[in-house]
Amino acid sequence: MGRVTERRRTIRIRDGAVTTRPDTLVAEEPMEIRLNGKPLAITMRTPGDDFALAAGFLVSEGVLGSAEDVRSIVYCAGATDDGRNTYNVVDVQLAPGVPMPDITLERNVYTTSSCGLCGKASLDAVRTTARFPIADTPPVRVEPALLSLLPDRLRAAQQVFDRTGGLHAAALFSEDGELLDIREDVGRHNAVDKLVGRALQQGLLPLSRVILLVSGRASFELAQKAVMAGIPVLAAVSAPSSLAVDLAAETGLTLVGFLRGPSMNVYAGDDRIALHSEV
Repeated sequence: MGRVTERRRTIRIRDGAVTTRPDTLVAEEPMEIRLNGKPLAITMRTPGDDFALAAGFLVSEGVLGSAEDVRSIVYCAGATDDGRNTYNVVDVQLAPGVPMPDITLERNVYTTSSCGLCGKASLDAVRTTARFPIADTPPVRVEPALLSLLPDRLRAAQQVFDRTGGLHAAALFSEDGELLDIREDVGRHNAVDKLVGRALQQGLLPLSRVILLVSGRASFELAQKAVMAGIPVLAAVSAPSSLAVDLAAETGLTLVGFLRGPSMNVYAGDDRIALHSEV
């Protein structure tokens, strides 16, 4: 909807000198996701790729697995009391025959950090609902030297970050290091959902031969989104969480953290990393 950035007046202080000027900020607005007309979730996001965001979220929820599972995705008209469309409410209509999940106030949404599940329950939930088992995917071997190039390629493609300095990014790379897609968002999980949703819309799931790179840390939530999309390699420029490492080990996901130039830590799935020395 073109609201990726906004301008705000700011007072700048530099070496004691005070000036007033407009500053470009990343836009942040709530988006409600409805499923067959029923409220499902609200996320704070940067507007843009909203339909992909909703689709990707539902992939990570285990609701969608292919483009054929979706009948339609639309903005809800009359989203406010006065009938205006805010473009902040998206309704996903499932195709006939696609099971509708139970939506209740107490439902256990295993894919969000506020789901109330932890430890083994979270791991079991992802493992038992993943449609694209990573262990069944074709073998992927990645050279550390190739991985070391990806953060700079990600950074070079972050167009909105250059103007705002306030966005997370997630990108898909081929096993040869080619940038396939990149999304930016105020939420790192939203950036990944937008990637996965776009892949679903293009009929590309499972993403069994790609590398997912995220600009921040690798949380459990991001690891499970990778697993649910069938992505075999997740790399992050910062640290993983302990539960993300546990999930990677459980599912066969290759998890790389602290990817900064030629330095990196491999926390799980080292069989996909072409190591040339004993570890």
